[in-house]
Amino acid sequence: MNDLKLPIAAITDEFSPTDLDAALVAMESIGMTGAELRVVFGKNIMDLTDDEVLQAKDMCAARGISIIGIASPILKCVLPNGPAVDTRFQQDIFNSKHSFEDQPRLLDRAFRLCELTGANFIRVFSYWRTVEPEACFDAVVSALSELSKKAAKQGVIIGIENEHACHIGTAAESKAILEAVQHPNLKLVWDPANALVAGEVPFPYGYRLLPADRITHVHVKDCHMEGHTPIWGPVGSRHVEWKGQLAALIADGYQGYLSLETHWPGPDGNKMLGSTICGWNLRGLAAA
Repeated sequence: MNDLKLPIAAITDEFSPTDLDAALVAMESIGMTGAELRVVFGKNIMDLTDDEVLQAKDMCAARGISIIGIASPILKCVLPNGPAVDTRFQQDIFNSKHSFEDQPRLLDRAFRLCELTGANFIRVFSYWRTVEPEACFDAVVSALSELSKKAAKQGVIIGIENEHACHIGTAAESKAILEAVQHPNLKLVWDPANALVAGEVPFPYGYRLLPADRITHVHVKDCHMEGHTPIWGPVGSRHVEWKGQLAALIADGYQGYLSLETHWPGPDGNKMLGSTICGWNLRGLAAA
C-alpha cells in the first residue's frame, strides 16, 4: 500500500450511511487511511452523541483509519434577507436540515467533534446559492472570517468547499473568497467535479486560478453534464481530467488526502459496489 503518491480517504457514508463497519472494511481493502464523517449510524454527524462519536473513532482505528475531517453542514442554509434561492441546483442535505439560527450551535458541536476524533478540519459551505450571488459575497466573507477566527482558537482549519449549490461553486469564486479572507485558518476543500457542475472547466483552467498553498483537502468524484444535470459515474471515466489534476497537485507540493465522495449510485443502484469501484480507480490514479 506504500506505492501511493498521495494518501487516500473517503466520506464513509458513500459506502454505507448505516453500516460503518462494512464501509471501513471496504475502505481498508482499497488502502484508504483516512475517513471523513458525514452520516454515521444513519444520522448526520452533528446529531451523534459523544459516545457514538467515540464508538465510530474506535471502529476506524481498528481498521488503521484516522478521522481526518468533519463533513459538517455548516452554512448549508438560506441567507436571511437575501435574494431568492437559485432552484436550478439540487440541495443535498445528508440527513441534516438546519437554519441560519442553528449555525452557532453547529460550529460549537463541530469543534467538540474535532476534540473527540482528532480531526483537523471542518468542512463548511457558503449559503445556498441565490439568483444574485454577487449580492451575497460580503455576507459570505463576514461568515467565513468569523468562523476562521473561532477556529484559530481551537487549533483547527475551516475548509470552505466549492459547492455548486452554494455561493462558492467555482475555482474563480474560491479564489475571490480566499483573497477576501486572508486568515490562515481558512483553506479550500477543492472539488473539481463541483466546479464542473457549476459551469467551469476545473482543470487546467480552474485549478490554475487557485492559490495552491491554501488547498487543505481534495474531494474526488466524476461526472459529465446533460444540461444543468450532472450524470455521475466511475472516477476517471467522465469529464474531470483527474490524471492531470493529481499530477499538478503533486507538482505544486500538495500533501493532503484525496478523499472519495462517490455520488455515483453504482451498478443497478448498488452504492457500496459503486464506491468500491471508484475507490480502486482512485487508488490507481494516486499510484500512477
